[in-house]
Amino acid sequence: MSSESVQLIYPSDETVRNATISGMDAYRALCAEAEADYEGFWAKRAREMISWKEPFTQVLDESDAPFFKWFADGKLNVSYNCLDRNVEGGLGDKVAIIFEADNGDVTTITYKDLLTKVCKMANLLKSKGVKKGDRVVIYLPMTIEGVVAMQACARVGAIHSVVFGGFSAQSLRDRMSDAGAVMLITSDGQFRGGKSISLKTIADEAFALGGCECVKNVIVFKRTGGECNMVAGRDEWLHDLLPGQPETCEPEWVEAEHPLFLLYTSGSTGKPKGVQHSTGGYLLLAIMTMRWTFDIKPQDIFWCTADIGWVTGHTYITYGPLACGATEIVFEGVPTYPDAGRFWKVIQDRKVSVFYTAPTAIRSLIKACDANAAVHPKSYDLSSLRILGTVGEPINPAAWQWYYDNVGGGRCPVVDTFWQTETGGHMITPLPGATPLVPGSCTLPFPGIMAAVVDETGADVPLGQGGILVVKRPWPAMIRTIWGDPDRYQKSYYPADFQGKYYLAGDGAIRDKDTGYFTITGRIDDVLNISGHRMGTMEIESALVSNPMVAEAAVVGRPDDLTGEAIVAFVVLKGKRPTGDDAKRIVKELQNWVGKEIGPIAKPKDIRFGDNLPKTRSGKIMRRLLRGLARGDTAAQDTSTLENPAILEQLKG
Repeated sequence: MSSESVQLIYPSDETVRNATISGMDAYRALCAEAEADYEGFWAKRAREMISWKEPFTQVLDESDAPFFKWFADGKLNVSYNCLDRNVEGGLGDKVAIIFEADNGDVTTITYKDLLTKVCKMANLLKSKGVKKGDRVVIYLPMTIEGVVAMQACARVGAIHSVVFGGFSAQSLRDRMSDAGAVMLITSDGQFRGGKSISLKTIADEAFALGGCECVKNVIVFKRTGGECNMVAGRDEWLHDLLPGQPETCEPEWVEAEHPLFLLYTSGSTGKPKGVQHSTGGYLLLAIMTMRWTFDIKPQDIFWCTADIGWVTGHTYITYGPLACGATEIVFEGVPTYPDAGRFWKVIQDRKVSVFYTAPTAIRSLIKACDANAAVHPKSYDLSSLRILGTVGEPINPAAWQWYYDNVGGGRCPVVDTFWQTETGGHMITPLPGATPLVPGSCTLPFPGIMAAVVDETGADVPLGQGGILVVKRPWPAMIRTIWGDPDRYQKSYYPADFQGKYYLAGDGAIRDKDTGYFTITGRIDDVLNISGHRMGTMEIESALVSNPMVAEAAVVGRPDDLTGEAIVAFVVLKGKRPTGDDAKRIVKELQNWVGKEIGPIAKPKDIRFGDNLPKTRSGKIMRRLLRGLARGDTAAQDTSTLENPAILEQLKG
């Protein structure tokens, strides 16, 4: 990065004045409280923010590390905390969810009606023999029903595992089989970008692959009205089963350590890992981050654009907002349908005040706005916004700045949240009324999170030096184990390199020598070693994307005889894909640009252009495929989760 001193962007006086955590002194006081009495810090919030059926007396049990337990002798129910207590607290008639369908139709549901819906669904689960500890796989579109299904599982003590609606039959089969699910809740299909896509057909294919004999019942939600094969004795329509169910359902009061859900995440190798989350600790961080990171207020309209198939949709759609009694948007559509102004239109029409989305979405919308002024955020009234957030991957400074200037009008703090499926909620993030912002930096740890940057032996590295991101103390919302594979959990997250004491995030990070702010430099396996110099791929990507010609870039390494590793950049330009002499000229320009931004050592050896980058259906760049392309591997790679296979040909080089 250039050597100029860091420009801090301070929150406005109004933001500071109205914020739950107001000013840096308040933030530092919380961190000092956690330092002085770690267990007391978390216990105090757990007593204040959660309604317990049986209060806990134990806070943290480290006797079987790294299999930590929090609040273990306490009992609660997550669905009660999200719904009943809000209704009992006088919020029954408050709108819980504003659902906007792909075609723009809007449905609202109050807390009272949502509670009734969840109770009926919970009674349906019970009528099919689903009981505490059973696993239920949910394969549904982004609708109110998805949230209801998850809440109903929580209500009866069943463990849900949501599978993203873009996943293939094989992925669904593997997850049902690994979890030993007794039930699948799915849909005839889903709407995306004006098209109807079947889900039930994919579910049928998953069963045909074998290994899911554990699933006794398949409940099908009618969403699209498309043709549907129903297997007698196994498959039933949701609308046939619900009407007869009672409207009340006593919650199953479970231990704080009872698993709330499994969520499968792809490992760096082999089969997906079933990340297991607890009930009490997970709910606590969901509520704390809603209150402190998003500064949620009773009048806010909160919109997280994630899918319930990802952890972001779990924590910041299904559980966090509802546990705080907030009104939230659930959105079925895609950001580019009917045009690339869809996000801005929803914010304008629904008066969204807190908006949370992914850098990938922001970068693709920048490209669309450059091509068509009509879909630029400036063409919409976004004055309702007060806080912006980003999630999913580190955001490059240029995209951060565009988001801050054009979407937030330079008024709204951007909370760039670093966290993972495994962490349950935000780990490193600005707090909007406290933290001075730096584009591209997730700034400082959330109060109570003991994050650090260490070397390969676990020793702290000096500020300004890159290293490995770890968390030094267990926290309530952390992963408890990998379902059915405690050894893999231990090896993956508490490796022997650190004497099994630190949680390994799997990311590289660097702390600014002046501010102490964290910047995530990319996955550890995405750190390149060029002539003995460690280079984070993220840094090079940021430099490329800061060039006005570039819309998106991904950087990987390939073996090189001279330098050990060479940098290969895959680039999408804002204009059309160049060829011949034109391409050669732009390659030169971009190499020089990166050399100027970071230093000659960071110049990509090879730059290839495509109309897009290879992405999963959830919008994640598939770096594994890019590494193969960079190396010139001709061996067939698994492309089953790839949204756009034709792109690979363009990028072969």
